[in-house]
Amino acid sequence: MGIDAEVLPSNVGEDADVSEPDHLVSVLAIRKARQVARRRPSAITIGADTTVVIDGVILGKPRDAEEAAAMLRRLSGRTHAVYTGVALIEHRSGRLAWGVEETRVTFATLLQAEIDAYVATGSPFDKAGGYGIQDDLGALFVARIDGDYYNVVGLPLRRLYELFVCSFADRIVLADGSRY
Repeated sequence: MGIDAEVLPSNVGEDADVSEPDHLVSVLAIRKARQVARRRPSAITIGADTTVVIDGVILGKPRDAEEAAAMLRRLSGRTHAVYTGVALIEHRSGRLAWGVEETRVTFATLLQAEIDAYVATGSPFDKAGGYGIQDDLGALFVARIDGDYYNVVGLPLRRLYELFVCSFADRIVLADGSRY
């Protein structure tokens, strides 16, 4: 998107007393953005959180190899939803904008050997649902996607762009130096 960015991870816990996935990812994205925004009060801070939902069950990041394999078996041959909440905040002004993106992902039927090989890479442990569509092996699990690919990666770029334009247009400088 041409954003000059500095990555400052938050240390916000990913637990919240919220049961609806769209609300959960919104709450966590806002918490993350607020925490980091205090460190850069004049910057526009982006916070994001992603979760996977199947059969009404929210799948966060697996705690261990057994849980990662169980998540992948549950997703195998089925369609699930990926929700990402994105929040933009400017601490100095108190301006806040947020949105949620949902994408439907259908997995191919996975062999246990494929699951075991993927879990052995260590990749599932930092990803909601235990997989990354951007990973070499994780990408092979996906038979179909309905919605924003970047949402499944963890940052829905179109939604992020819309939030910038709608709520922070005065801070956007285009490539030719002009503004919105």
